[in-house]
Amino acid sequence: MSSLLFLSPSGGEIMLILLVVLLLFGSKNIPDIARNLGKGIREIKNVTGEIQNEIRKGMSEEKKQVQDIADEIKKDVDNTL
Repeated sequence: MSSLLFLSPSGGEIMLILLVVLLLFGSKNIPDIARNLGKGIREIKNVTGEIQNEIRKGMSEEKKQVQDIADEIKKDVDNTL
């Protein structure tokens, strides 16, 4: 757990990062950078949501197939008795 402490920046570190960004890109480009960053994050969320839906869909199809096989086995056992 202590190895992850360096991942949480303090207030001073955040201010330093913002100052460096301001110096590198200028005040006119920062809104465009933030907008593009927001679009990128939104796209990533959409794609991960689609992947999760595909996984859920596949799992429900597999569950139905397993249930069908179980029902068929039960029917065969009942017929042999």
